[in-house]
Amino acid sequence: MRCVIIAFFLTCVSFAQVKDGISIVQYTANFAQQVELKDFRDYNTETFYISESGKVFDKEKIKYLPTVVLYSDGEEIIKIESGISLKLPENWKEQLQERIDYLLEQRF
Repeated sequence: MRCVIIAFFLTCVSFAQVKDGISIVQYTANFAQQVELKDFRDYNTETFYISESGKVFDKEKIKYLPTVVLYSDGEEIIKIESGISLKLPENWKEQLQERIDYLLEQRF
């Protein structure tokens, strides 16, 4: 019984961290440029494809593919969009990292 309670507690903590941490979400399609988020694996990362998660795109008001969005505690911090070129700006990683560094500085 004790193991079940500990497992339940750890599961709840894991879900809380996803909502309360720094998250990076890529919204894309099979025909658009897809970027690697592996450089940001210390944070919550997710990739949504329009063919599989169309309702998410409507809810988040995604206009261009791909789009990368940085969230902090569920709040949108920065949205980096591709425009009609279907490619993100060359410095998208630097933009994202600058905002993450700023968020981390503000937490202490």
